[in-house]
Amino acid sequence: MPTVVHPHITSDPNICGGSPCIEGTRITVRTIAIYALHYGQTPEELLTHYPHLSLASIYDALSYYYDNRAVLDKDIAEHLSASEIDSRP
Repeated sequence: MPTVVHPHITSDPNICGGSPCIEGTRITVRTIAIYALHYGQTPEELLTHYPHLSLASIYDALSYYYDNRAVLDKDIAEHLSASEIDSRP
């Protein structure tokens, strides 16, 4: 399977502890995934909360999440309480 490139996602150990972020921001892929998957917000709804992002960057964050789901689910679990995790769709 070919490697997927995520042009809107960066990781820098000096920004957000190295968590993958949307390029040029401190908004983590984890944050986008939590809002989309835990709170059920669509990328278009997320854009209203983060108008400085592009829709492409939000979709790329979700794509990055699905390409790295096991690692990011572990990261999300460390940032949510057990009851919040159990209620995720």
